[in-house]
Amino acid sequence: MPVTDSLDCWKCPEDQWPNERHDACIPKVIEFLTYEEPLGITLATVALFMALLNGLVLGIFIKHRDTPIVKANNRELSYLLLLGLMLCFLCALIFIGNPTAITCLFRQTIFGVIFSISVSLVLAKTIIVVIAFKAARPDSKLQRLLGTVVPKLVVCFCSTGQCIICAVWMLCNPPFVECNTKYSDGKIIIQCNEHNIAFFCCMLGYLGGLAIVCFVVAFLVRNLPGTFNEAKFITFSMLVFVSVWLSFIPAYLSTQGKYMVAVEIFAILASGAGLLSCIFLPKCYIILLQPHKNTRKNLIGATQ
Repeated sequence: MPVTDSLDCWKCPEDQWPNERHDACIPKVIEFLTYEEPLGITLATVALFMALLNGLVLGIFIKHRDTPIVKANNRELSYLLLLGLMLCFLCALIFIGNPTAITCLFRQTIFGVIFSISVSLVLAKTIIVVIAFKAARPDSKLQRLLGTVVPKLVVCFCSTGQCIICAVWMLCNPPFVECNTKYSDGKIIIQCNEHNIAFFCCMLGYLGGLAIVCFVVAFLVRNLPGTFNEAKFITFSMLVFVSVWLSFIPAYLSTQGKYMVAVEIFAILASGAGLLSCIFLPKCYIILLQPHKNTRKNLIGATQ
């Protein structure tokens, strides 16, 4: 039986808070980014759309795999990069929904490893562009490096560092589910606690370092002849990638709850879209709408 104007007060449990009359405890509102709300639906729809668009681009490249513009810049790396970008878009879906012990444990590491592999593939494509141009002379000793060994070494070496960071993070201070009642009096925010923010910063820092190295290499060789002008597209893609994640840091730190998750999802989708649009869409434009330019003679003429 509620009593008003009493000298003795009772504190509500953590999952409840007082009503307006302060004579009873009512359950707090549970908050997390769901698929039922407009924000969650929008982000999930964009992620699926970008994944389907990515799959369409991959299908175009596979169908026209024997054309000069697809073969010019190592088509195997292009296939792997498109698969990596598709996984990048799909990994955004892990951040939506009720956080669980499994999703909290793996969602940041999956995102970090997949993006590191994707950026490593872009770096490998850039290095192949440089080697291909330097090895254009028939007597060049660099022609032996035009195989699959160098790209494999670059991707394995660059992505191994991120895997080590994530593995140490999972073993020493794994993320866990947290019910945050301090941010708002009337809400219980279910979120993933990163446990040790230093590992999260190291993961983002390593990813940013890879992107900066790729940007610098692509920028230095952006003026190569026409056949090898993929460096120009890579330069723009890395510029977009770095800009997105530099903007992400202050936005992420200034938000709480489901909006913090939404900011990270937006950064994942925006950076992945930047890589897809800058590197692959210009090639799709030539393949589909200007096939007369997709010839060996035209590419050689552009170089000359």
